[in-house]
Amino acid sequence: MIKRLSLTSRLALLFAACTAVVSLLAGVLFNQASEAHFIELDQQLLDSKLVALRSTLHGVDSREAFLQRVPQLHAELDHQPDLALRITAAGQRWLDGAPNITLPQAPGLHSLQNAGTDYRVYNAPLIADQPGSPQLTLILDITHHQHFLQRMQHLIWLTVGLSALATALLGAWAARSGLRPLRRMGEVAAGVSAHSLKQRLPQEQMPVELAELAQALNAMLGRLDGAFQRLSAFCADIAHELRTPLSNLLTQTQVILTQPRPLEDYREALHSNLEELQWMAQLVNDMLYLAKADHGLLMPTREPLALADEVEALLEFFTLVAEDAQVTLVREGNAHTSGDRGMLRRALSNLLDNALRFTPPGGEVRVRMAPGAEGVTLTVENSGEGIPAQVLPRLFDRFYRADPARHEGNSEHAGLGLAITQSIVRAHGGRIFCESGPGWTRFVIELPKED
Repeated sequence: MIKRLSLTSRLALLFAACTAVVSLLAGVLFNQASEAHFIELDQQLLDSKLVALRSTLHGVDSREAFLQRVPQLHAELDHQPDLALRITAAGQRWLDGAPNITLPQAPGLHSLQNAGTDYRVYNAPLIADQPGSPQLTLILDITHHQHFLQRMQHLIWLTVGLSALATALLGAWAARSGLRPLRRMGEVAAGVSAHSLKQRLPQEQMPVELAELAQALNAMLGRLDGAFQRLSAFCADIAHELRTPLSNLLTQTQVILTQPRPLEDYREALHSNLEELQWMAQLVNDMLYLAKADHGLLMPTREPLALADEVEALLEFFTLVAEDAQVTLVREGNAHTSGDRGMLRRALSNLLDNALRFTPPGGEVRVRMAPGAEGVTLTVENSGEGIPAQVLPRLFDRFYRADPARHEGNSEHAGLGLAITQSIVRAHGGRIFCESGPGWTRFVIELPKED
């Protein structure tokens, strides 16, 4: 298996590649600029020579007149040893000092290479704008220019290679130095365990770029610490909740077995044990339900629901309980949504049961439904003693009771109803929260629009 490159090596190679690309582009641009500059210099040189040659051959209109100017023409050409000249007129060559190569015939400046030698070829008439004028062909040897450009190209490649190597070495050093805070973070993170979740990364000593990461990791450690504490408390709560019914079962069974008893006593003991076992089974089922919710396994079905009909059915179910408690049940409004009928009924049933238990005689439980721009709002409000503000954030925690004294040592309510309700609402894409003041408490469910 190929070994993975470290982040330091990757940064070093990236620096080297960037430097090589930049150096190469700069070298190519410089080479093109140099070549264009030499072409411009050659053009200027040939233009000046053309002016001098035209001056030397001024008035020449026949071969005899040309032959009289040959000595002056050679004297002029001797000043530029790398310049050759060819003159043609009417298909005849008056002068041919050009090398034995095929020359372009089109007017203007041309570049030509032959047998390892580079030339600039410049074609122009002796007399401008005159048809039939003799044609001048100037051939300039530019081999030394091309040698210079080749040496410059070699220098560019050498510079690119050395720059990439130097940048790779310096980049590796810079990356290793710059990543030192990351190694420190790794050392601190390696020391974090279930027994040391209080440890945090030193944000103040981190560079600006890593301070945000350190803050995020510290926040994550805080959430893990909170979750671990809740899990520990959760396990303790389960043990506490199960200890009482198990102790009751053991004690009652031991007592009933201490001596022979009538059949009716055994039957009564079994009925009592059955109640405890049913409560324990319900507790286990509720815990499994919450575990599914924690892992996103609650998949509610979607069907159109008229909330007024669902609430009315639940209020009819709780009517006898409300009459015994001398509490009035009231429904207001109507709204439509889509969701799982059974799950939403369970959530509302938990809220109504909770409201009835904490509403004093003569009080009222009011259920309101209202459609809105964002979705549907459903509230369950009851009169009675308000809930302290410091308790509100923990109402939906498992096994939490705002008033433990109300538990009265029985196992009828384990403190899971609101947690299950919250899981159901979240599975439907909504949210639930509680508001309370002197003399009233209100649970608010917000569900999204009907699909």
